[in-house]
Amino acid sequence: MGKQDELLKILKESKKLSEGDLLKIKKKAEVAGEKIENVLVRENLVDPEEMVQIKAKVYGLPYQNLFNEKEVSNEVINIISFEAAENYRIVCFDKTDNKIKVGLTDPENFKAMEAVNFLAKEGNLQVEYYLISELSFEKIFKQYKNLKSEIGKALETRAKEEKEEMSKKKKEEEGELEEIIKSAPVAKIVSVIIRHAVEGKASDIHIEPTQKESRVRYRIDGVLHTSLVLPKNVHSSITARIKVLANLKLDETRLPQDGRIRMEIGGKKIDFRISILPLTGEEKVVMRILDTTRGAPTLEGLGFDGRALRIIKENIKKTNGMLLVTGPTGSGKSTTLFSILNMLNKEGVNISTLEDPVEYFIQGVNQSQTRPEIGFTFANGLRSLLRQDPDIIMVGEIRDNETAELAIHASLTGHFVLSTLHTNDAIGAVPRLLDMKVEPFLLGSTLNVIIAQRLARKTCPYCKKEEKLPEDVLADIGNEIKNIPAGIMKESIKDFTDLKKAVFFKGSGCSRCGNSGYSGRVAIVEVFDINDKVKEIIMDKNKILRFEDIKKSQDFISMKQDGIIKVLRGETTIEEIMRVIQS
Repeated sequence: MGKQDELLKILKESKKLSEGDLLKIKKKAEVAGEKIENVLVRENLVDPEEMVQIKAKVYGLPYQNLFNEKEVSNEVINIISFEAAENYRIVCFDKTDNKIKVGLTDPENFKAMEAVNFLAKEGNLQVEYYLISELSFEKIFKQYKNLKSEIGKALETRAKEEKEEMSKKKKEEEGELEEIIKSAPVAKIVSVIIRHAVEGKASDIHIEPTQKESRVRYRIDGVLHTSLVLPKNVHSSITARIKVLANLKLDETRLPQDGRIRMEIGGKKIDFRISILPLTGEEKVVMRILDTTRGAPTLEGLGFDGRALRIIKENIKKTNGMLLVTGPTGSGKSTTLFSILNMLNKEGVNISTLEDPVEYFIQGVNQSQTRPEIGFTFANGLRSLLRQDPDIIMVGEIRDNETAELAIHASLTGHFVLSTLHTNDAIGAVPRLLDMKVEPFLLGSTLNVIIAQRLARKTCPYCKKEEKLPEDVLADIGNEIKNIPAGIMKESIKDFTDLKKAVFFKGSGCSRCGNSGYSGRVAIVEVFDINDKVKEIIMDKNKILRFEDIKKSQDFISMKQDGIIKVLRGETTIEEIMRVIQS
């Protein structure tokens, strides 16, 4: 039974509304695409606070009314930052010893819980979650604003003092800066930061100033981890050292700067894309690590299998048309494209690419990097590529109308085009391209397949152990499994018979996974085959492509369903799937 049905059942049992009223409300909610509780509250059929109490029962959480409570102390409320409270609609309202009480406005906001759990782990705290109303949230949230106004004057005074101090020191430091950055200790610090990041398989390095220190964080498997905390007084020297390595301006601290560094680490040549951003008083450095010597992994190694893999292999045999990979930044789109290029890379074909930046080097592929600052954009580069007699073209990203139009025409004129697009799911690529003024009949004629993906962290094989999932989570998994075609389910998990017999795993944390419980990543994907039925709908200007049309035309499974299959196989956890799907 779904949560909405449970909610209706409680309302029915409480005799607050008749069965007829509930059916009408359910229908209204379905038509409007809203949750039932929102419709009930909007139409004044149930009191908002009472509705939160009912929802608390449904989700198995205690209810708390904070509206009439006394003010929470500043120490307690600031356990959760203003930004996190505003973003996730959560507040901390009580603390006793090492136990904190946190109010949630949305019981399905797993990202909020993940943020609080991480905070609690850092501070060695235990968390008790309560369901609260928006009214309760707003009442407590006002305290943040009051607190800010109280300390505002003090901060202004301190800012003036710091400005005066900085102006005095600036003249002294300008003459010494060159000597500072050449000094062995700073050069050694930067070298160690970079080497450790590469050895730890990080994708990015963040060097950021805080009020009292300089923090170094590595992004490993898509999540940032604090690696080093350095004294604040070395931050400007570290930034300056990186500027020297990247040939950036030392005396420019007001404008953002971008550069590159190439270094040899462990016998491999590694490229670093440098971004320096001025903050208030200091500069933040982000370094993207690009190991161009590593080969692209196989699609199977990334997590593609079964139906998804078959559709891709069938479609890349075509000599023209377009293959698109969609998803947010950092979802592995480029890696998937290069895995496909590796499969297509043969002696008899000419493959040319336009990238920003070049992330993998493939022998035999003509790879070119765009340089927008001198007018070498994706659109301009694509025009030139078409004069290079290519069979296969890879465009790093379709960002604008011009690139979209050129890519479509290239695929119409006998070229196989691969590219990426920023959309949340596979079906979203079609309206996105139509918004870019691509004609529907051209789009229907050229699209072959659309892949949407996210990267979920894999459960650490060294510390994974069985875990029991809550009943509501099992119910959600059960609902998704019902909608997975039986053939795909059987092919994906051969020994699966009943959800009640399924075993779920979670990493407990060990030295090999940095106590995170996760090691490596796996792609969760949805592959949309643009078959003849779908092409007809796209080319018809009077029709809108809907999810139901896809389900009717093929055995389609969504990213969430693919993620659940990987959870049932013990590759990842349901918390991780929900985190990346919601992001």
